[in-house]
Amino acid sequence: MSNFNDCKKMKSFFIGKYEIKLPIIQGGMGVGVSLNGLASAVANEGGVGVISAAGLGLLYPACKGTYLDRCIYGLREEIRKAREKTVGVIGINIMVALSNFPDMVRTSIEEQADVIFAGAGLPLDLPSYLTEGSRTQLVPIVSSARAARLICEKWSANYGYLPDAIVVEGPKAGGHLGFKREQLEDENYSLEHLIPEVVGVARSYAGQKDIPVIAAGGISTGDDIARFMALGASAVQMGSIFVPTEECDASIEFKKVYINAHAEDVRIIQSPVGMPGRAFDGAFIRSVAEGKEKPRSCPFHCIKTCDYTKSPYCIIKALYNAAKGNMAKGYAFAGGNAYLSDKIRSVKEVVERLKADFFLSKAAL
Repeated sequence: MSNFNDCKKMKSFFIGKYEIKLPIIQGGMGVGVSLNGLASAVANEGGVGVISAAGLGLLYPACKGTYLDRCIYGLREEIRKAREKTVGVIGINIMVALSNFPDMVRTSIEEQADVIFAGAGLPLDLPSYLTEGSRTQLVPIVSSARAARLICEKWSANYGYLPDAIVVEGPKAGGHLGFKREQLEDENYSLEHLIPEVVGVARSYAGQKDIPVIAAGGISTGDDIARFMALGASAVQMGSIFVPTEECDASIEFKKVYINAHAEDVRIIQSPVGMPGRAFDGAFIRSVAEGKEKPRSCPFHCIKTCDYTKSPYCIIKALYNAAKGNMAKGYAFAGGNAYLSDKIRSVKEVVERLKADFFLSKAAL
């Protein structure tokens, strides 16, 4: 019986030199949703806790200097606070689209973050920021096998480096999506199709490096975890399931949006960043549709591709407002199954439920 039980336990895996005992990466969620509180709690359970680098300058208004200066200060503080709460693995999610992407990467490496997860664009030069003796592992987030292969080829040719893992984010993810609207419901772009393709890319480099593939987007149960592992994934990334937890850094009002939502509340919106995104519907999104949220200026310049004169609203303010509980002036990004939450739990409870569900899954056999 013990051998049977062992084969149905979630297996550990490695991201570079770090062994991850629980094969779950907590998705990076900004602005102010996944900070040191949530990240350290997930890390303490054996997974990878992830701090979102987006909009940190808004969270540290007392710091002197510009918004970009406050972003760097905030990132240092979040990493240090997380270190005080855990000896587990801490990652930083940094969007390539951020105007201060280079500075946030350098800061993460200086502060010895364990892992950098980089998406919302192709992080083709990410290894160039590594310094001698750096302990930080590099993990790109992609939405296609083509992007995964391009990154591997560029990193290998230009830096003699291959990714320490690859996150594959499918069309059911929350937040910004690396797909066109018409692809979101196309089975050819489903995560079930993407994972085997990217696993094939990763295995083509098996003679040089073991590159684990991490499935992401709409994963909400232990059975989901087992299914994607059966397709070749070494781990999963989960975001929405960790929002309605005691340790999540967002406000109680933000968490209640998840708990009170229904399937029909999840919708696709067009972000000022120029990408489709998945979020919960609400008063603010309806106000945007009526043209009532037009920004008058842009004091942040946080996203490379955002032109406030053409934007229907300021996305960083909207996400910040929502995380702080002002849902009339913001909205919550959410994965395709985020409405399944029914109560606020501890991170430990969430993880134990996932383990139990995984154990009962036929896909885990």
